[in-house]
Amino acid sequence: MARFHGPPALGALPPLRYDDRADIKEGNLVAERDSDNRPLGHRTARSPGVGVLAALEGAALIGWHLIATPFIGRRRLRWGTAGTEATDSLPGDELVPEPKWGYTLGVAVDASPEDVWPWIAQLGQGRGGFYTYQTLENMAGCRITNTTEILPDHQHPAVGDGIYLYSDAPPLRIEIVEPPNALVLFGSPVDIGAEETWGVSTWQFSVKPGSDGGSRFLTRGRYDYAPDWKSRLAFRRFPIEATTFVMSRKMMFEIKRLAERNA
Repeated sequence: MARFHGPPALGALPPLRYDDRADIKEGNLVAERDSDNRPLGHRTARSPGVGVLAALEGAALIGWHLIATPFIGRRRLRWGTAGTEATDSLPGDELVPEPKWGYTLGVAVDASPEDVWPWIAQLGQGRGGFYTYQTLENMAGCRITNTTEILPDHQHPAVGDGIYLYSDAPPLRIEIVEPPNALVLFGSPVDIGAEETWGVSTWQFSVKPGSDGGSRFLTRGRYDYAPDWKSRLAFRRFPIEATTFVMSRKMMFEIKRLAERNA
């Protein structure tokens, strides 16, 4: 499972394929298509994170944060949160009740939860994308197309649906949907028959009304895993947390921008 987007890390990234490299042309990524030759995403304006410069920015930030983890890693775990947000209970916490590590990130949005929700509802590969570094993601084989529009066909996530990070990996399962306030995704290798590696993780999205009439947008990841080396390799904090932080912050800023644009 790709480690760029969020908490789950259930497998290694696929190798860079020739057709992924060929998709990058003159700094832009052409629309991806799946095996049935159907569009994987939609793009009307320039998608977030497209182009060589954006890819270099994302890669540089990930590299810097990996190196800086011993110095700023603890502060990253609660970036952008206010007051007690980092420790407040959120929907989905009960799915991983005693995590070995976790994070909560926050951002203020000058728009209502109803304006923020559509961008969260359509998250996913083959859906609205992840609003992050699209070219960098696709160099890693994720085959993502980030949208800048609300997609009516992807506005109704349901419990039990799968959300893909990339097409060759098992999806995360939607466990909680509470529009316009909460979406919770859950992942575990046991769900896909990989019992030799034990671990669980959540990717939680929370949108609450802000005190100033806007919204507080939070994302949280929680991880628990067995002590064997395979489980620790798949779920331990380093290097997942540093890459997740960079991609999550980019995603949150893009959702903020898009929600405020339409508010």
